[in-house]
Amino acid sequence: VGATSTAVRAQKLVESSMEARFQLDLHVSDAALATFLPRGWSTNVATQGPAKDANLRAIFIERMTINDPDGRPIGDGSSILVYLTVPAKDPSGANVQLVIGGITDDEDDAPGPFGVYLPGAVHTLRRTTSGGSDPIVETQDWSFAAATGEHLEMHLTFEKGVGNRGPARDTPYASAKTDHREISRQRQVLDILRNVTTNPPDRVREFSFSAGGGSYAALFDGARPLSWDNIVWLDRDVLVP
Repeated sequence: VGATSTAVRAQKLVESSMEARFQLDLHVSDAALATFLPRGWSTNVATQGPAKDANLRAIFIERMTINDPDGRPIGDGSSILVYLTVPAKDPSGANVQLVIGGITDDEDDAPGPFGVYLPGAVHTLRRTTSGGSDPIVETQDWSFAAATGEHLEMHLTFEKGVGNRGPARDTPYASAKTDHREISRQRQVLDILRNVTTNPPDRVREFSFSAGGGSYAALFDGARPLSWDNIVWLDRDVLVP
């Protein structure tokens, strides 16, 4: 208990944010994905449950507020980005989310703490909601592209549901290109719209996804979506050792 308490006290708060996200779980070529993993690392893919077979996540993020430990805005105080994470094990066997790529609207955030973000030559988000009826329908259009050709685009129309609010949890993130590690301490409301394993009621009306180009070309060749997860809100603290 003492060691755990010491570890918690040793963590330093870097920033806090309120976000809305859309997480698309995918299965991509293991061979293509392996080229993004550093030596000694391996994937840690779930064999059951809603994340079954997902070896890559494309996470589209609207950071509505970004604040420093004293509550002051950081930079412009908001941003949009998409990043790519892999459920992985580091050489010690610890489970982490390995950040292998991303495109951001904020040039000052590239290459970012994980050393992999590209500045977006294109970075747009359009969200519309049709109310006054049941069900309420939302449309999200995300588009990111780097000058070097990498791009991720998603169009989605879905029926909004009642999301589950999860307890606060700590998720470790790591970088393949730097020694940076951080803990994301977050609470969120998650609404799973479609999942090929658990088969909840399918509330996705329209969907298209396009990704590739540049260093992402082989990674997304033949990519297969597995879970469509609308994260209605996420309250996040970023801590580092």
